[in-house]
Amino acid sequence: MDFRLYDPFVNMTFSSHACFLCGTIVSDDERIPVFSGWLQKRYDLGQKKLQLLDQSTLTFTEMQIPCCPVCAEKVAELDQKVEAASKTGLPGLQALEEKTLFLWLARMFYGILVTELKTEQNPLIKPEYSVGENPKMLHKFQSFFQLMQAIRVPIEFDDFTPCSIFMVELQQGEQKTEFNYRDDLTTMMFSLQLDNVLIIANLLDNGFLKKAMTPVWREVEGKVLHPIQAAEFSARVYYAAYIFNLTPDYFVRRQKPEDTHLIYDTLVDDITATIFNPWEHSVYATALEKFWLPWQISRNQILQNPESPLSFLLDAEGRFRELQEWEVPVI
Repeated sequence: MDFRLYDPFVNMTFSSHACFLCGTIVSDDERIPVFSGWLQKRYDLGQKKLQLLDQSTLTFTEMQIPCCPVCAEKVAELDQKVEAASKTGLPGLQALEEKTLFLWLARMFYGILVTELKTEQNPLIKPEYSVGENPKMLHKFQSFFQLMQAIRVPIEFDDFTPCSIFMVELQQGEQKTEFNYRDDLTTMMFSLQLDNVLIIANLLDNGFLKKAMTPVWREVEGKVLHPIQAAEFSARVYYAAYIFNLTPDYFVRRQKPEDTHLIYDTLVDDITATIFNPWEHSVYATALEKFWLPWQISRNQILQNPESPLSFLLDAEGRFRELQEWEVPVI
């Protein structure tokens, strides 16, 4: 069995003719969609547009990455597992092995990331925010790619989970079948709404976010959220990722001749560092305002009480709020 690992970040080789997972040279037509084909078909995404950091746009159909036939088969297996699970909604997705869901989300996140990195390498384009010029960020991306090699190589994560994944059920309205996604490349955050299921993930935190969010998650898990509550919960997770202060490193354990898989161990880059920077209500309110844009709730309204930002998710005692109706503070 081939246990060789690939790392395009060593020489920043993001060629349109190199398989994104293994580096094998491929032809122009050996490509796969960044967003799973079944997602595009189910939600009619094909011609809908995505905006990149340089303000250029691509349709979902146009956003593709090079992939050799062997790796394409591995990706297809992932897609089939998640598609089958998604047909029964939240229970089906919850029944998936977390590693399977992580790798499925990671492939889409990486497809977006590599598209941005290739755009930055175009000498005629200079994006406002470059994701490829920060050594610390490149280290994070490299660590993340090491984990993603588990799509093509049999790899086990020893005594750690590489990510934090939250899944919540949304109240069903009268709207049509719905798909939404959000990402933040610098914090490794990626979220998807598949009808009435919201998946929120940090893809490189070794589970620290989920542990830190335990008090809130304990109240939210198993509840059906109003969309405004789901937006608030998303803001809390995204902001927690923003103040997360560590980057895990991953190491391949020494192999034995009879091994049938690789084993990854992990360390954080600085064990003396603070895991999370301080939570600042004023900064969190700025993030929450963006998530609450559909309801036109301003930062000033959120911070009417600076020591206790507005919440439709939890009451004053920190308990889940059964939301039937609400009132936005008038400034």
